[in-house]
Amino acid sequence: MSEIRKAHIAVLLTNFFFAANLSLVKHISPSLVGAFGVNFFRVGITLLLFWILWAFSDKSARIDKKDIPRFVGCALTGVAINQMLFIKGLTLTSTIHAALLMLSTPILITLFALLWLRESFTLFKGIGLALGIGGALLLILSKDASGISSVSGDVLILINAISYAIYFILAKPLMTRYQPLHVIRWVFTFGFLLILPFSWSDVVRINWEQALFSQVLSLGALVFFGTFLTYSFNTYGLKHLGAGITGSYIYTQPVFAAIIAALFLQEQFSLEKVVAASLIFSGVYLVSRKK
Repeated sequence: MSEIRKAHIAVLLTNFFFAANLSLVKHISPSLVGAFGVNFFRVGITLLLFWILWAFSDKSARIDKKDIPRFVGCALTGVAINQMLFIKGLTLTSTIHAALLMLSTPILITLFALLWLRESFTLFKGIGLALGIGGALLLILSKDASGISSVSGDVLILINAISYAIYFILAKPLMTRYQPLHVIRWVFTFGFLLILPFSWSDVVRINWEQALFSQVLSLGALVFFGTFLTYSFNTYGLKHLGAGITGSYIYTQPVFAAIIAALFLQEQFSLEKVVAASLIFSGVYLVSRKK
């Protein structure tokens, strides 16, 4: 099998795992562990696995001192704020809402690139931004028939997407000077130190004796498949396919998330969700459109 085909499979699995994360989190939080405690396991164990991989390689772990503030900024936006608000928001809203709102990330990245990096503004980008933001607002303000979603949960997911978009802008220069996996390793290292004070109280309150086997299994899957393999596979995809093709697979996440949520959490699509999804999909397409 060619490296290109392997990369496509890896990126597809990455987005399937990301979508599965939404339902896995619902199964374990807050019933087994608090929202912030989930991040302790996700970030902490994944960080340990990344450093174990490095121990068996012959590559240097060094980073330049001048880059440390940028690494800390990436850790703050890409791990601390991003992960904590994502898990907390997900416990308050539906998985379908979360998946669709996360689709706004490419739109937000385009917006920040226009404001900070002074990238050229086009009519298509303007229309795409309007459609995407309109779809996100419609989703947040629409009522969920199942009563699962909430405005506060949706807002936290949206803030998480904004934080990740800022992380993407901050990390872009680092990706040109270091290997992507090396950047992620250090971002997770600094990020774990930042989330530790907030997550430790949730960890010590876990009652392992009353935990269901399915919950322990879900936590393990969330860490290994939903975090470690997703970041590793995504890095592999970036290396062989480039950012454009790898990023386009984000369209599959809401599809996977909706199927998994319908099968295991009995969540349903509504007319408002379909309209909002159409607006967000159209917005992402237009802001990503090349001449």
